[in-house]
Amino acid sequence: MTSRLDRWERVLDRQLAAAPYVLLAVSVGLALADGAASPWIMLGLAASAVGWVWLVPRGPVYVAGLVLLIGVLCGQSMWFASFFGFIGYLHSWRYLKGLWRFAGVTGVAAISVAAYNGGLPEPTPSAILTYVFFTGAIAAGVALFSFLGQITDERSSERERMVAQLEEAMRENAGLHAQLLVQAREAGVLDERRRMAAEIHDTLAQGLTGIITQLQAAGQADDWRRNVDLALRLARESLAEARRSVHAMGPGPLESAPLTEALRDVADRWGELNGLAPEFTVTGPARPLHPEVEETLLRTAQEALVNVAKHAHASRVGLTLSYMEDVVTLDVRDDGIGFDPQLTAFGLTAMRKRLDRLAGTLEIESESGAGTAISASLPAVARG
Repeated sequence: MTSRLDRWERVLDRQLAAAPYVLLAVSVGLALADGAASPWIMLGLAASAVGWVWLVPRGPVYVAGLVLLIGVLCGQSMWFASFFGFIGYLHSWRYLKGLWRFAGVTGVAAISVAAYNGGLPEPTPSAILTYVFFTGAIAAGVALFSFLGQITDERSSERERMVAQLEEAMRENAGLHAQLLVQAREAGVLDERRRMAAEIHDTLAQGLTGIITQLQAAGQADDWRRNVDLALRLARESLAEARRSVHAMGPGPLESAPLTEALRDVADRWGELNGLAPEFTVTGPARPLHPEVEETLLRTAQEALVNVAKHAHASRVGLTLSYMEDVVTLDVRDDGIGFDPQLTAFGLTAMRKRLDRLAGTLEIESESGAGTAISASLPAVARG
């Protein structure tokens, strides 16, 4: 019996096949609406891109021509960098091998950054450095996300091979055993994808956001070296977290420090990046907890601080870690603009799912102009 996951994968394959034409059509429509300088030339180039994607066999020649077409179309309108350029990243990674993958991705990133900036950078050190770092950050982000996706696919294929072997060995009980194996396969793949999605959001996405923020600041500041140094540090930390995610390891700060020191370090680094030092307080006797409990509290603190930096516009931020007899709680408060607690954002959903998995709770109190308070509570399970 064909599993629901297999059907989803076939639907995804069809969507990926249609994506170049859909994104090209969106780019053309937006460029025309924006008043393209040479609409007939742009339409001719778009038609050439359709023919190239439709007729040329997939391989290095195809990718080279695709990147060239993306560059020419971006010269007509930046909307092609925003939409059709995504196909350049996707097909470079999919149809090239080895280091050529990174060459293709970097080429598309360089074209996109130039399109967003209205052309190549001015011949000044700061402008060239900013252009190079933006290009490198985008290329590194695409490569990391693609690599993690490749790891997930390989693990899925390995599970499929194991399922096939087990089905062969248990053919006499095919009915019941086949059903159990399919369910186990679906649960394992989906759980792995959820884990990878959460890790990407909690580490790589936050790190790349910080890198982009620092590079944008470097382009506008006289003392740009400090921002560039911070961006480099964030890039190294994001790479280390990506490697830990691949090997299913815990968050880096907890490998060499207890939870209280790890949280203090997270708060200090957040304050350095955002120019606002959080107040960190510990109440009750600190003690080692189960690694999953400590990891969940650390990730919750990181996500809450990211939300404060993005949305709160706060002048004060406080974190309180409270050790009680049966539970441990983490409170994150700010005096910012507040928000509607009923909104469902990915970050809040990820926090709640992490806590639910360990029988914890997440409480959010916020109203417009009165700040926000987030309280995460977990059973205080001791380290085994």
